Amino acid sequence: MNSLPPSRPPGAPASGGPRRIPRADRSGPEGLAQPVRPYSGPERGTLFLPCAAGVEPFLLAECQRLLPAGTRAETGRGGVYVEGTRQDAMALNLGSRIAQRVLWEVAAGPYRDERDLYDLALQVDWTEWISPRHTLRVDVSAHRSPLQSLQFAGLRVKDAVCDQMRHAAGARPDVDTHHPDLALVLHVGPEWAALSVDLSGEALFKRGWREVKGEAPLKETLAAAMLAAAGWQGREEDGGLLDPCCGAGTIVIEAAQMACGMAPGLHRRFAFERLLPFAGLQADWRQLKAAAQAAVHPPRVPVWGGDVSFRMTDFASRNAERAGVLNAIQFKTADALQRPAPAERGTLMMNPPYGERIAPKGSGQGQGLGGRRGEVQGERFEGAADAADFYARLAAHWKKGYAGWTAWVLTPEAKTPSLMRLKESRRVPMWNGAIECRMFRFDMVAGSARSAAAPAPGAAPDASAA
Repeated sequence: MNSLPPSRPPGAPASGGPRRIPRADRSGPEGLAQPVRPYSGPERGTLFLPCAAGVEPFLLAECQRLLPAGTRAETGRGGVYVEGTRQDAMALNLGSRIAQRVLWEVAAGPYRDERDLYDLALQVDWTEWISPRHTLRVDVSAHRSPLQSLQFAGLRVKDAVCDQMRHAAGARPDVDTHHPDLALVLHVGPEWAALSVDLSGEALFKRGWREVKGEAPLKETLAAAMLAAAGWQGREEDGGLLDPCCGAGTIVIEAAQMACGMAPGLHRRFAFERLLPFAGLQADWRQLKAAAQAAVHPPRVPVWGGDVSFRMTDFASRNAERAGVLNAIQFKTADALQRPAPAERGTLMMNPPYGERIAPKGSGQGQGLGGRRGEVQGERFEGAADAADFYARLAAHWKKGYAGWTAWVLTPEAKTPSLMRLKESRRVPMWNGAIECRMFRFDMVAGSARSAAAPAPGAAPDASAA
């Protein structure tokens, strides 16, 4: 399998560059094959699906569910590699909840300067991908690259595409920096470069339904990763799911779509639909979407959402309506510190307000988690003067009213278990944009402040420990 350098998650640390292949399999700089083999056609190739740091194992499991048995897939730093077909690429765009994009590698090789990047781009027959009527954009990422200007590197790749098209077709494509037909992703490492076609277009967290955001919206892809880490798939054995601080509703909408068997990409368009390699697959694409639509069913488990703010509950309800799952979610405006359990057992999942996002507020302005004071008008939890008080009262409420439930909390504060006076049974590192977080699991037992419990039904295996 050819390698594809991982795209860095927004705000996350720079990736480690191209993945390493065992020396027994490959040779060349950084473990990659050489000489460079020109791309021979779009029928089959290496796909790379970047994701938020820390969720690669969950994305791999998702890819294995979406793709035919025997499809080669493996994790790399910052994402998952798949040896797949054009049909696989379409299925991943339509069905992946966790991936940020689907990229198709078209060329890779060693380089010293921008002239080598120009030559690398010339190895691709761009007439197989676009016509002069299409538009173009080149995005560049780097890890320890010796190049002085990444913008100039991107311009040289653009020049190569345009020069080849002018020579082959007598005209060149125009540049569109906002909504191009062909979006290229160039990654340059210390000695190695890879060029890929972005088959998604807009990032996959844009499901096509969101219009109104909360003050600190959680990306849909991260919400899906949280559900995957919890092992919650919307099955009857998983039980219901509650987010008592739902904000714009991202977690409960993702959960409701899963409970209804609804593919995340049903309500949006993708870049591959405008590219020539997929022009002959329109019937396949219609069939794939029709099958996904036919798979939608009434929810198998209940999903509950709510917020202390009526305005946010209303926003979340409108988002759910646009996402097609309003009837699958029971919304209620309520204080998370007082809301009773809606069932005897289930899963609690929260991305609560915290320092860099929104400072919890009570009678006075409190310090956000991590010691930073919130600067955005946030939620107002009754009687919670600061984050520590909020978490302590929340844990007391859970112990009193949510015995038998499993709670998951995403937070940047490593001391959250101490603040809650609870013993976590798992912790999973995740990045929420630029914020390094951990997802803690607490197994609620009545009257017990610190107790370890058996794994909850359907719980996923540990990705890693922090």
